[in-house]
Amino acid sequence: MQTVVGVRFKRAGKIYYFSPGSLDIKLNDNVIVETARGVEFGTAVIGPREVPDSDVVLPLKEVQRIATDADRAKVKENDEKRKEAFKICEEKIAVHNLQMKLVEVEYTFDVNKIIFYFTADGRIDFRELVKDLAAIFRTRIELRQIGVRDEAKLIGGIGCCGRPLCCHTFLGEFETVSIRMAKEQNLSLNPTKISGICGRLMCCLKYENNCYCGKKNTRKKIKPPKQGSKVITVDGEGKVINLNQQRRTATILLDDSKTIVASWEDIIEKDAENAES
Repeated sequence: MQTVVGVRFKRAGKIYYFSPGSLDIKLNDNVIVETARGVEFGTAVIGPREVPDSDVVLPLKEVQRIATDADRAKVKENDEKRKEAFKICEEKIAVHNLQMKLVEVEYTFDVNKIIFYFTADGRIDFRELVKDLAAIFRTRIELRQIGVRDEAKLIGGIGCCGRPLCCHTFLGEFETVSIRMAKEQNLSLNPTKISGICGRLMCCLKYENNCYCGKKNTRKKIKPPKQGSKVITVDGEGKVINLNQQRRTATILLDDSKTIVASWEDIIEKDAENAES
């Protein structure tokens, strides 16, 4: 077992484990740690706890120190520099006539590296741009091409639900979302209705998907009838015309043209009945 604290470096960013060492680190403390990118300023979003060795990458780096007021002042100073670097980079992109869109600029805490995030339709030859930026800022320069989902996560916005984007507020990592999830939830397959502002399938399609997958449902496992199948109910025989996965009910058009709503438990599929007999 390893004693760790979980540190996040940006809002809704990935959480990384570090050893607290002899420091008394509490939840939401600002800390200074060393990463592969250099010295970074982060926030302890997971307090000290023990986790199995398999959950961490060994050797585990220790937190250097709890951040001071001077460290927080330096972060604000870096943020002002970041805004200026953004303007300069946009100007240089225009000078070199590069078909790329600058999205965000990030300084490491020790100003050992400046990272420029951009989007583009294809590969971009930005070697001359890097030379210009390195001559201006006199530090290591990294240009990183990102996708549209990452762009939305960095910039933020309001989703069709009227709330701030999930990826910008709390989703640490993107999960795989497929069109099959929309089909299982009986949603309209109109791309404009199931896509986020990034143009990709909405992350929230993943949230309730397990409720619609019988094999993953943690509630009592009752196989739902198939839409369009012939069934037997206490009110007579009919055809399933709609399913409500969350309520676990089916809308049935009876043979006498009446429509009823019945629970899955009260429905017998005719095919299933024949199979059992």
